[in-house]
Amino acid sequence: MPTVRDLADTDDPLDEQAHAVLRQLRPDLDADRWRQVRTDPVAQRPTYTVAVDDGAVTAVAGWRLMALTFTGRTLYVDDLVTDAAVRSRGYGALLLGHLRARAEELAASDLALDSGVQRHDAHRF
Repeated sequence: MPTVRDLADTDDPLDEQAHAVLRQLRPDLDADRWRQVRTDPVAQRPTYTVAVDDGAVTAVAGWRLMALTFTGRTLYVDDLVTDAAVRSRGYGALLLGHLRARAEELAASDLALDSGVQRHDAHRF
């Protein structure tokens, strides 16, 4: 049965798997930038939440809580990707459902997920 959890800020045992899945969406995200984004002490860095099934990361979401003038408190999803080898098995929906619940827990009035216009499969999802 799949589970969902946040990655620890550093030295998480699922870090490399999460990075590999995220690179399917962001191929230019090398190990140095991944580490920088995950550990930057000053910038507003995202939280990474993963879906895990049988010990393998199946989907990754990077998100942050923001206060915006036009929506108020918003859970903003930077990245949401399911491993291509296991797409259409419900992992993305599981992760998105978890993020909806997290937004409610954090009293966010909005959940925002951006996707490039060229990502037709993402828009269908």
